[in-house]
Amino acid sequence: MTREQPPHPLSPQDCLVAIMIAISAADANMRTAELVKIQNAVNHLPVFGTYDIDRIADVSRIVFELFSEEEGLDALFGLIRANLPEHLFETAYALACDVAAADGNIPESELRLLEEMRHELNIDRLHAAAIERGSRARHISG
Repeated sequence: MTREQPPHPLSPQDCLVAIMIAISAADANMRTAELVKIQNAVNHLPVFGTYDIDRIADVSRIVFELFSEEEGLDALFGLIRANLPEHLFETAYALACDVAAADGNIPESELRLLEEMRHELNIDRLHAAAIERGSRARHISG
């Protein structure tokens, strides 16, 4: 018996979580500060007000499965574009920037993924720069 896929396997909130998990996993080293940032975002931001926090494990599994495939990143962005309303694209990019900046170090692999996200989500360069500057300002150490 095969399990039927729901018409939209990811909710908009699932997509936001997937973006955060993806940026954290980009360097193959999910740091504690990044995981705490994801947890805090889900616990405190209004966009996650009705989100079932237990979904994080399911979404993480989806992201890791996709990352294990050759065209997995393209598939992930396809899912995101299909299930995330356009008005949340900048929110997704802002959350990704916050997760990337959370540990005070943004490795090249995360920078490349942020660049890909800007392109895939069609984030205006000026808006992206403002979002990035805000993340940097929030995560600077003394």
